[in-house]
Parts: sequence; C-alpha cells; structure tokens
Amino acid sequence: MTLTYQGVKRALLGHPFPTRQEIHERLDKVRGLAIFASDPISSNAYATEAIMSVLILLGSGALSMTLPIAMGIMGLVLLVVFSYIQTILHYPDGGGAYTVAKDNLGTLPSLFAAAALLLDYILTVSVSVSAGVRAITSAFPAAYDYRVLLALTAVALITWINLRGVRESGTIFAIPTYAFVGGVLFTVAWGLVRYFGIFGTSMLVPVVHDVPPAAPVTQFLFIWLVLRAFAAGCTALTGIEAISNGVQAFKPPESQNAAKTMVVMGVVAMSLFVGITFLATHLNLLPSEEESILSQMTRQVSGTGFLYYWVQFFTMMILILAANTGYQDFPRLSSFLAKDGFMPRWMQHRGDRLVYSYGIIVLAVIASILILIFDADEIAMLPLYALGVMLSFTLSQSGMVRLMGKVGKLSPGESTFTGVTTIHHEKGWWWKRGLNAVGAMVTGVVLMVLIITKFTEGAWVIVLAVPLLVLYFRGINSHYANVAEALSTKDLKLAQVTRPVADVMIVPVADIHRGTLYALQFARTFSEDVRAVCIVTSPAEHERLQRRWNRFPEITGAVKLVCIDYEYRDVLTPLVEYVEQVNNKEFPGQVVTIVIPEFVPESLGSHFLHNQTANFLRFRLRGQRDVAVIDVPYQI
Repeated sequence: MTLTYQGVKRALLGHPFPTRQEIHERLDKVRGLAIFASDPISSNAYATEAIMSVLILLGSGALSMTLPIAMGIMGLVLLVVFSYIQTILHYPDGGGAYTVAKDNLGTLPSLFAAAALLLDYILTVSVSVSAGVRAITSAFPAAYDYRVLLALTAVALITWINLRGVRESGTIFAIPTYAFVGGVLFTVAWGLVRYFGIFGTSMLVPVVHDVPPAAPVTQFLFIWLVLRAFAAGCTALTGIEAISNGVQAFKPPESQNAAKTMVVMGVVAMSLFVGITFLATHLNLLPSEEESILSQMTRQVSGTGFLYYWVQFFTMMILILAANTGYQDFPRLSSFLAKDGFMPRWMQHRGDRLVYSYGIIVLAVIASILILIFDADEIAMLPLYALGVMLSFTLSQSGMVRLMGKVGKLSPGESTFTGVTTIHHEKGWWWKRGLNAVGAMVTGVVLMVLIITKFTEGAWVIVLAVPLLVLYFRGINSHYANVAEALSTKDLKLAQVTRPVADVMIVPVADIHRGTLYALQFARTFSEDVRAVCIVTSPAEHERLQRRWNRFPEITGAVKLVCIDYEYRDVLTPLVEYVEQVNNKEFPGQVVTIVIPEFVPESLGSHFLHNQTANFLRFRLRGQRDVAVIDVPYQI
C-alpha cells in the first residue's frame, strides 16, 4: 500500500465535509458550553488560591477578606456577562470585542482589542497546558524532566482533535468538563452540609493558624495588597468573552443559543468560585506550594477516597483542555481580521472539516514556542496572562456604552443600520448603558492595577507586544490596499495579441484583475485553445466572476471560461483533476500548458502574504506527465 499525502490526511482528519453540511456541524448548547467555557470554568481551580496567596502576606487574619473580594469579583463577572449577552444579541455574526469596538469606537481601538485577545488566546494555550502538565508531574515526580515534551504532546493532541472539526471536538471535551463541574459542585455541596451539620453529619472543624504578616503593615501596603489580591482573583474572568466571538458556531437561532450558554457559563463558574472560596475561608485553609487550595478542600471534605481522586484527575484534565477556548477563538478572530485585510488572507479559509485550519496550526506553533521558551513553567507566564482580556473587556464595554447611546436616540419602532448591525429602540436602554459604563470603568481600573503590579514581573512584554501587533495589522492592511490598487482594472487598456501557436493552455483564475488578464493575454499569444478555469463554491461567486469576465471581451471573447462548481474548500483537487482529464483524454501524448498568474510584491517579506495557492498548485502538478507550468509574474 502506497502512502500519499491525501491518504495520510484522510486517515488523520477524516473525510472532508461539503459546505452544505456546515449547519449540521454546529454546536448545541451542551457541546457549546464544553467548548467555549472550559477556560472560565477551569480558572476556579486556582482563582481563590490566587487571592489568598496575596492576602497571606498581610498575615493569616487577612484571609477573611478573601470571600468579600471574591464577591466583588463575582459582581464584576456578572457585569461582564451581562455586557457580552448584549454583544451577542446585537452582533449575531460574532467577533466579540473586535466587532463592537470597530462599529462604535473606530478601527484603531478595534485593533487594540484584537491584538490583546490574540495574545491572551496564545497564553491560554501555553499556560493551561503547562498547568495541566504540572498537575501530572506533581502526582508523578519522575515525569518532571519530561514536562516540556509532555506539554508539546498535549498541544499536538488538542490541535489534532480541533482539526477534525468543531462538533467532534465538542463531544470529546464535554466529558472532562462536565465531570469536573459535577465533582466540584458535589464537593462544595457536601462540604456545606458537613460545615453546617445538616442531616446530623459530622461537622468540619476549621484548623487554627497564626501566620504573622510578612512585613510591617502600613496603610499604603494594606491598600496595595488588597488591590493586588482583587486583580489576581480576576483570573476568574479569563475566557468569558469566548462565546461572543463564536456565535456562528451554534445551531440556529445562533444568538439566542449563545446567550443562553453565556448565562449558564456565568452561573456555573461563579457557583464554583464562591462555593470554593466560602469553604476555603471558613475551613481556614492556607495557600501552599505543595498542595492547591482545591486539593486541600476536597481532602478535608471527603478524605482521600474516590471523590478526592475524581476531582484531582478531572482538575488536571480541564486545566489542559482549557486550552481549547484559545483553539476556538484565535482562529475565528483571525478570520475576522483577515476578512478586513488586517491578517494574511489565507487565515479566513476553512479546511476540509469546516474549521479554520490555518489559524489552528498557527496558534499551535506559537504556543509551542512559548512553552519551549518558558520551559513549560506556567508560573513564569502568569504575569503575562489576563492583561489582554481586561483590555478587551474595557474596550468592548465602552463600545456597548456608545451603542446604547445610539439606541437611546431612536424613537419606538425606529431602526437604523450602523454599518455592521441593525439596531432599534429598546426599553431600558439607559440602565443597560449605565451597567456597561460601570463595567468598563471597573475593568479599566483592574487593567491598570495588573499593569502596575506585574509590570516588572513580565507584564511589560504584553504592554509592548500589543501596540507592535497593531502596527503589524496596519502594515498588512496597507500592503493589501497597495496590491488592490496595482491590480485594479479601472481605465485599463489592453494591447492587441499575435497569432497563438501552442496546443492548449489552461489558466487557473480566482478573480479577474490585471494579473489574470495579462496572463490570459500571454496565453493567447501561444495557443488558440486557451481555457480560463475557475473553481466556484457558491452561485454568488459564479455570478460575480461572470460579470467581471464580461467587462473585457477583447481578451475574454477568444478564451473559454470553464467554471467548475465544487462544494468543498480544497479548490486544488478539482483543478488538478481537470488538468488530468484534459491531459489524458483530450490531448493524450501532447503537452498541456498551465499558465499560472501571480504577482511579485515589492518586498521579500510580502511574499508570505501571497501566492500560497500557486505554490501548492505547482507542487501538485510536479509529478504530472506532459504538463508544463509557466509562471506569468505581474510586478507590483
């Protein structure tokens, strides 16, 4: 049996899905919660401990403030959840903070939101996987030396599962997510029963500790550490925006299903957070490097029996699988940016299994590089974490404030199109606007606290990386604008052609622009049988191509336009099959010439943004007998 590229690809990823099957691959609310909520739910494994680890510097007596701080964070979470429910309902096509900021604040703020989120999603993968590996090496110390290899293997495994499709990955990830939620909720419920002595159970006895402050407590130090504790606990907010980015991943009605899933996610995540925090503080647990707060709590509530190992195992699993939130939203957000011309165009293309394959692979590569750089140490990466999501929260809620202002100016029954979405008058718009304003101010303050308190610990990297990434976006957009102008057919005059001489020439075209027209003109000088072949995946694309084709009869009039309707995204396969048919059946023993139009950008780095399809086509045609390939470059 001969191994081929397509054979290996099918064995790993499965058979391709036609575009019409996209609606059947969407998620129900059960799978949607498992896919998009794994990050905020998993943060309960360490959010309470993050607060306590700061407060312990004030002495064990200060740990009593953990619950009030947690309640404050819960209030902030409810504000953010409410804001993103509004975002989902007003922007059902998805895009989250990027779309809201673009529609209401302008292009530059939207790019800052996108840059912050992309960095946060990359860190979500590297931090989550590294945290999960730490749980493994804690249980099996002999595996510590192999932590980097284990982390990279986990990234590869999650990448493979996501490349197989959203629906399939949702099914796989649902089991550990719900097992973790069920195990911890049961532990919290049983702990409350025992703490209050309900049903005559043996009551839990808190352990008395007396840990002195790490340094003399001044008023400034007290306020500073309380702010740091609040900011540290805000890791509970990471991943909340994920659903708003992936609204179109849900089954119809998309926005309603996404909003309901958002509500359930908020309720589940905050129930876990507050429950763990209540028991941890009332049992007088102390943060420790040797054992997590969640582990201590479970051990005191249930001992070291089945429930303890259930919670520990699925804590490890969900920490690793929390990376899946990044795998869902990084590719989707990248596709929105690519569609608007701020990232390479190929980032918006979906693969055989109806997922954004290029985005998934790019994310896996960058996250793996971070794991190698930081030696799979999530503690070293944590100072970089949560900054991006707080910036996106602030911009998103500020955008919703502006949107609600527009809504308030409309009369009852009146509607208007903002350029991205249609809005209409809403009752209670004023209090919705007020809640978004409060949320924006609070997340803005948290963002500043995070930057100040973690700047020297590594947060400066994110502070520097976000604007650099925005400059990268704008550079790509400027490049694409220059290319579009150079390829424009406006006021174009074509020269006469000479008599052709070749047998048959096939010119693959994706659009009609200067580059393809000059390639067709070139082909006509060599052959009377010139065929422009286009793979079309929708009637609208077919109609658009035909309309543009008819604009230049002096060239296209002597060329046969071959449009091949195809339901899949791999446009090279039907193109190569057409070449094989012409080569083997119509012109056996004769040379079939393929003329590939491509344009040459002005700089070497710009080649990365173009001609990838042409490169893959040349690779696929390399082994064909009696097939000649001619490149017709068009200089930009």
